[in-house]
Amino acid sequence: MSLEPFSRDDPIFRDEDVLRDSHQPETLRERDRELEEYQSALKPVIKGARPRNIFIYGQTGVGKTIATTMIMERLQIDQREYDGLDVEVVQVVCKNLKNSYQAAVKLVNQFRDSENKIPMTGYPPDSVYGFLWEHLREVDATHVLFVLDEVDSIGSDDQILYQLPRANDNGNVPVDETKVGVVGISNKFTFRDNLSARVKDSLCDEEIHFPPYNADQLRNILSQRAERAFLDGVLSEDVVPLAAAMAGQESGSARQGLKLLYKAGDLARKNDDQRVTEEHVREAEPKVKESQVRNELESIPTQSHLTLYSLLLLERQDQLPAKSSEIYDVYEIIAERADASVKTARTIRDRLSQLKLKGFLDTEEYNEGSQGGSYYLYEFGDIRPDVVEEVLQSVDRLEELFHADDTP
Repeated sequence: MSLEPFSRDDPIFRDEDVLRDSHQPETLRERDRELEEYQSALKPVIKGARPRNIFIYGQTGVGKTIATTMIMERLQIDQREYDGLDVEVVQVVCKNLKNSYQAAVKLVNQFRDSENKIPMTGYPPDSVYGFLWEHLREVDATHVLFVLDEVDSIGSDDQILYQLPRANDNGNVPVDETKVGVVGISNKFTFRDNLSARVKDSLCDEEIHFPPYNADQLRNILSQRAERAFLDGVLSEDVVPLAAAMAGQESGSARQGLKLLYKAGDLARKNDDQRVTEEHVREAEPKVKESQVRNELESIPTQSHLTLYSLLLLERQDQLPAKSSEIYDVYEIIAERADASVKTARTIRDRLSQLKLKGFLDTEEYNEGSQGGSYYLYEFGDIRPDVVEEVLQSVDRLEELFHADDTP
């Protein structure tokens, strides 16, 4: 088969990048209240006072990161109007970080050139924080705002969220030289509840909740993007309303709606169709949903990966559904083989509950009366075991398990 020449001709898209996560719109629709709260929380900074620490939370795809980028850019532009004010913003994404130590290392390296960056392991924690305070004392700015996006990725180790907001109070950075503030952004509603009391007191001066979008809001957002993304006359009238309704019912995420639009357009392009129709959107939905499940599977913690791997082994042996105790027996062996810390049975039961809430597992309660009591049986839910296996094989910590004799 001979290859067709590459061509810039596109019968569907004018600018498909407008539908990508990385696209930064000039305006953020349907978030007037949240933007107003956000700017109000940063008012002390523009006045030269100490920043209030801000905690932003809401599920993925509801505008938290876009709002933060827009507001920080506006703050740095407007500060130029005032003498004696110099605000520096240090923004990091914590998605692939496992604990506070790694977050602190990444912050230190934000101040260093490529030849002087420190590794993710090897230094005592006190030394890493010492490097960070040293860099902050050297910064020629009146304010430094740390934006920690997807901060829930660091899990229960919240030391960084205690240290940073108290950098001035603890004397690590003289407040008369540089005032330090923190903006924590979390995709998980429960992350704040799991923070220690001392961290809540420090981090949560201001809390701003970004709720899910409803179908009408999503329709306005998708219409704005679609107008720039697609060629005139390409979209059938029912495409945007259907994508908005599907995303609104499923998650309230603009990101999901945009992915539906892109995938529908991509399917039309591949089929050499002249228009994007309702049928393309319906065909796109399961493909987008599977992609989201894969992304969610990749992002869960190592202990959850090990728990799923244990279920995968039991499924191979036709031993599902299984009790939590049976899953734990396999988990203990797997965790030791993976050189991971072996958690308690109670912790793994909590992991199983979390995986159930995400839709990865199904449970059924059994009651054997006074003799046997009640218990739950677990099995895979809205996700196929082969998808779980494919994702887990890409996890560095589990890769060797697939090449070993995996029979418990």
